[in-house]
Amino acid sequence: MEKEKKQKAISRMKELSEILQKASKAYYQEDREIMSNLEYDRLYDELVCLEDETQMVLAGSPTVSVGYEAVDELPKETHESPMLSLDKTKDREVLRGFVGNHKTLLSWKMDGLTIVLTYRDGKLQKAVTRGNGVIGEVVTNNARVFDNIPHKIPYRGELILRGEAIITYSEFEKINCMIEDVDARYKNPRNLCSGSVRQLNNEITAKRHVRFYAFALVKADDVDFQNSRQCQMEWLKEQGFEIVEYRVVNADTLDEAMEYFAENIQQNDFPSDGLVALYDDIAYGDSLGRTAKFPRNAFAFKWADEMAETTLEEIEWSPSRTGLINPVAIFTPVELEGSTVSRASVHNVSIMRKLELGIGDTIRVYKANMIIPQIGENLTRSGVKEIPTICPACQGPTSIEMVNDVESLYCRNPECPAKAIKGFTLFVSRDAMNIDGLSEATLEKFIGKGFIHEFGDIFEIGKYKDEIVQMEGFGEKSFRNLMESIEKAKNTELPRVIYALGIPNIGLANAKVICREFGYDIEKIRNLTEEELAEIDGIGPVIARSFVEYFAKAGRKEVIDHLLSHLQLKAVPQVNENQKFTGINFVITGNVNHFANRNEVKTEIEKRGGKVTGSVTSKTNYLINNDVASGSSKNKKAKELGIPIISEEDFIRMLEEQ
Repeated sequence: MEKEKKQKAISRMKELSEILQKASKAYYQEDREIMSNLEYDRLYDELVCLEDETQMVLAGSPTVSVGYEAVDELPKETHESPMLSLDKTKDREVLRGFVGNHKTLLSWKMDGLTIVLTYRDGKLQKAVTRGNGVIGEVVTNNARVFDNIPHKIPYRGELILRGEAIITYSEFEKINCMIEDVDARYKNPRNLCSGSVRQLNNEITAKRHVRFYAFALVKADDVDFQNSRQCQMEWLKEQGFEIVEYRVVNADTLDEAMEYFAENIQQNDFPSDGLVALYDDIAYGDSLGRTAKFPRNAFAFKWADEMAETTLEEIEWSPSRTGLINPVAIFTPVELEGSTVSRASVHNVSIMRKLELGIGDTIRVYKANMIIPQIGENLTRSGVKEIPTICPACQGPTSIEMVNDVESLYCRNPECPAKAIKGFTLFVSRDAMNIDGLSEATLEKFIGKGFIHEFGDIFEIGKYKDEIVQMEGFGEKSFRNLMESIEKAKNTELPRVIYALGIPNIGLANAKVICREFGYDIEKIRNLTEEELAEIDGIGPVIARSFVEYFAKAGRKEVIDHLLSHLQLKAVPQVNENQKFTGINFVITGNVNHFANRNEVKTEIEKRGGKVTGSVTSKTNYLINNDVASGSSKNKKAKELGIPIISEEDFIRMLEEQ
């Protein structure tokens, strides 16, 4: 298809998808009709014809259905070529020197999560995060539900491209508005995007409306790009990808383009922390090579920080899990980079002294990289007056220590609950006690105020109602929702409780095995010996030792008794008499067709005494993968080790065998 005709077709496909989605939603979710069946079918058929004509299927097309799937982990994968950071500057003249007389593409430096996509035979095969630049996480299932990634493209060779996954400001605000607890809200769109892209359940990703913008083509053999990065970008657009907006510049036209970007950044609905300059000439850029840290064919420009003057109202001391007590500056709210800020970390006592921070001082604040609030300057410098001598979390003694030439305040109490914040966070998590409304930030706040010292205290938090409803981000409704969630959590299963305790090396799967082996008898379980545990297949001496040592620690019995006094443990689950998979280890990968998700397959295996692990090892007995012939890393490993790769149908036949 000629270029103009193709772009019109793509535009019409987007329009049709939106119309048909609205019609489906009205009919199936809202019980109303906004068009006749005849009209719907006519538009649907038009979309199918356009998809056949362009050999392209865009994200959100009603002609495809992307199933939701939960996974146990995100596999790691090494990138074919390292993804280097870019050298950067805040000086326009330095950037001009880099551009020189070269034709250069100047584009937004989007602030999200970099993703590498691989397409083969016109279909998305793989999506991997940047990670540390060498090794990333495989997020293919999640990428399939991004709002704008094409599911099918015309090009049939292997295509590898890079781009930025982002969540818009408007979507970020919409999601945060649904979270009543202010402390549980996401700090910025980048954090939200990172968490959304790396979800284990892609149904959650789909609800976050992640978008992908291509910024670099890595590989597309047998395509003549005329030695031009611009040609590559336009070709990616023809394949159905949204690309990062760019301007073609040289040293003489740089100012005009930069003014355009500077004017538009305030109106943009997406986060950006600067610009990227990339030489158009592919061969020339590649010939420059790279330094130890940066490629030489590209350069980043970071925006100068916007400063605002305000008044320091308070220093809040926040205990952390390391014992470090961090000073946080609370100041009169100011507008910075389009949002209101009222607090900034000061990091340590040395910085406080250097800034001579005192209550009532006039300070200048900014957002580092337009994101993280920082104190840039203290104009009045009245001096540091008081540093706490007791920890706000446990009332234990504090001391100032010099570590690497930096003065910091520490809590000296080894039993300070603030040091166990990760343990409390695990305790309330979904697979453990599943208590909504207790984010890590909220837990830190409650612990800092002395409301929580041990797990059982969480179920007694109601006695602090008067104080909690007055806290920032809490009101009567939030408190009521929290109490309902805590009440619901009281009715639980013993494996969840064992896992929630945070015993080293004990995950939910091991907790289930131990509970099943010893009849769900909590008294017996917490008095087990290393020898008794070591007799369980899959429980080695390290796990057995950490389990026994946990329950043997002084004071632990009282803590657990206190917790159990608030819980109603569910009846012991009925064990399937057919334990045909005892001693057999499975790995499950890929999509499933006959079960709702892979967790259902896992449940069927565990009911019959089997075990499901996340990676293929010499101890694996079967790999379940509907794509038996795929070249995935798990399939390759299974073949190397001589492990049978079975389909879902094969597994179902195994279930049916007596």
